[in-house]
Amino acid sequence: MRGTALLSLAAVVSTGALLGGPVPASAPHDPQTHTIQQGEPAAGQIVNTISLRLDEQGILHAQERITFGGESPAEFTRTFLLQEPYDTDHDRRYEISGLSAHTGAGDPVEVTVTEDDTTMDAVLATGGASVVILDYQVLGTVSEVGDRLELEWTAIGGYSEFVEETTVVVDAPSPPQALSCAAGEPLSSIYCTSSDMGGPQALVARFLQTDLEPGQTFDIVVSYPQGTAESTLILSRSWSLTSAFAITPVTAGVFGLLLVVLVGGLVLLIWVRGRDERALRSEARKADHAPVEPGVGGSLQFHPPDNVHPGQIGTLIDEQADVVDITATVVDLAVRGYLRIEELPHKRYASVDWLLTRTGQRGEETLLPYERLLLDALFPKGPQTRLSELGEEFAQQLADVREELYRDMVRLKWFARRPNRERNQWTTVGIFLALLGVVVTVMLAIFTNAAFTGLALVIAGAAVTVGAQYVPAKTKLGSAVFAHVVGFRAYLLRAQVDDIPPDRRVHVFSRYLPYAIIFDNVEQWARILAAAGAEEASGQGLSWYRGPADWGLEDFADSIKVFTLTLSGVISNTRQFRTLI
Repeated sequence: MRGTALLSLAAVVSTGALLGGPVPASAPHDPQTHTIQQGEPAAGQIVNTISLRLDEQGILHAQERITFGGESPAEFTRTFLLQEPYDTDHDRRYEISGLSAHTGAGDPVEVTVTEDDTTMDAVLATGGASVVILDYQVLGTVSEVGDRLELEWTAIGGYSEFVEETTVVVDAPSPPQALSCAAGEPLSSIYCTSSDMGGPQALVARFLQTDLEPGQTFDIVVSYPQGTAESTLILSRSWSLTSAFAITPVTAGVFGLLLVVLVGGLVLLIWVRGRDERALRSEARKADHAPVEPGVGGSLQFHPPDNVHPGQIGTLIDEQADVVDITATVVDLAVRGYLRIEELPHKRYASVDWLLTRTGQRGEETLLPYERLLLDALFPKGPQTRLSELGEEFAQQLADVREELYRDMVRLKWFARRPNRERNQWTTVGIFLALLGVVVTVMLAIFTNAAFTGLALVIAGAAVTVGAQYVPAKTKLGSAVFAHVVGFRAYLLRAQVDDIPPDRRVHVFSRYLPYAIIFDNVEQWARILAAAGAEEASGQGLSWYRGPADWGLEDFADSIKVFTLTLSGVISNTRQFRTLI
C-alpha cells in the first residue's frame, strides 16, 4: 500500500514534533480555529490552500481556495484521483461528491466535470475571478493499518497550470500521530517541500509543496489513533492474469468437480459402450481357423467369418470408411472375377500404370450396393480404364461408396446408428463445449478471480472431441462379428501354407489377399500366393492379375504391393478422403 510506503519515509513523530521544517512566520497557526493565514500571491502566480476536515464517519470534507495573482486564466483544470493500485488483487477507489465552486465574493463558478476510470477533471470557468473556492467531500480515504488509522489521499491529482505553492491542512477529531507526503510525477516517492503537525499543540497536520508543474501530483498520509473515525476503505478487484486464474481451495475444488463429472462421464460412456465388445472377445476363437468349408464335389471353398467382405471388415474395425477399405474392395472384386488388373509394360522414366478391365461376369446384380457403386466408378466410360485416368468423376462417386458403406453398417445391424454421424455429433459437442469453456473462462477472468474453474470446460471439451472417435457403439451382433474378425486376423498372421490342399491354394489364398490388405499383411500373402500359383498353375499366372511380357509370378508380390500403394494414393488425393470422415 502506497500510504504505508510513504509513512516509512518519515520518522514517527511525537505530539508537537516538527517533521518537515519550521512553519513560516508568515503563516501563524491559530489553535482554536485550525486555520493558516497566507499572503497574497504576486502577479502571475497561483497558490492553493486546501483545508481538509475528517469527521467521525470517515468522510473528508474539503475546501480549496485557489488564488490567482493578476489576471486569472479563462479556464483552470483541477484533477482528482479516483483510483490507485492497492495490492496485487485490488485497486483502491475514492468517491468524490458535492463538488461546487464559487468566487471569493460568493458568485457561482461553472464547473465542467469529465471522468475516466482513474481520474476526474474539474474544469473551472474562472470568469476572471482572482479567487475560486471549491467545496467537495471524499469517501474512501480512511483505512485501518495495524493498530492505527491512516488517512491517505492524493490531495492534488494534477493542475493545468504551474502552481507556485500548495498548502494542505488536515483536521480530525484526534491529534495526528505521524504523517508523510510525496510530490512530483505520479507515483513519485520524493518528499514534499515540508510537513508538520501544526505547532506545540499538534492539533492538525500541515503540508506544503512549492512549484507543482502541470500534471504533477501531491500525496499525503496522516496516521491517527484507533477510534478517530470509521474506516471508509473502498476496494475493487483489479485484473491481472495471476489474480484471474488464482488457485484457491474453492476454485481448485470446483475445477476438480467439473473435471471429474465431465471427463469421468465421457470415460464411463466409452466404457459402457465398449463392454459388449469386451465381453464377446471370447468369441474370437470361433474364427481362429482356416476360413474354408466344403464346396461342390467336396472341394474346399473360401468362407470368411459371418460372410463379411473386406470393405465391411475395415469399416467395422475402425468405424471409418477409409482409403484401405476401398483399395481392398477393388482387389476383392478382381479376385472374385468382376474385373481384371493388367500391369502395363514399364516405360523408361515413366510411372507404372495398370489397365483395369470390367469382365462383365454374371452375378454383378448380386454385389453389395457399395461394391456395385465402386465398380461403376472405376469404369465411367466403358469396360476398360487406366488407373492413371481416374479423375474427378471417380472422386465424386467415391463419396457415394463411402456413404453406402456406412449405411451397410446399420443395415447389417452392426451399429444402431451410422458411426460417422455419431462420431461427428460428439465431435461437434466437444468443440462446442471447448468454445463455451473459452468464453466462460474469459468472462470469469474479466469479472472474477475464478477463471481457473473455466479451464475444466475447455479440458472436458477437448476430451470429448478426442473421445468422440471411440463413442460409436457396436451392437451386440456387431461386437460378435468384430470378435470373429479378430480371430480371423489372428489366423492370417500365423497361417501355414499346408493348411490348404495344393490344388486349392491359389483360389483360397487369392481370397485371403484382400483381407490381408485390411490387416496390413499384404506382402506376406502376396508372396505365398505367388508361390502357390507357380506350383499349381505351372507358372501360367493368375486369372485376375496379368503382367507385362517379361513379368513372372515371382514378381507378383512386388507388383501387387505397388498397385495397392498407387491405388491408395489415387483415392487419398481425392477431396472426399482429404476431409474428415
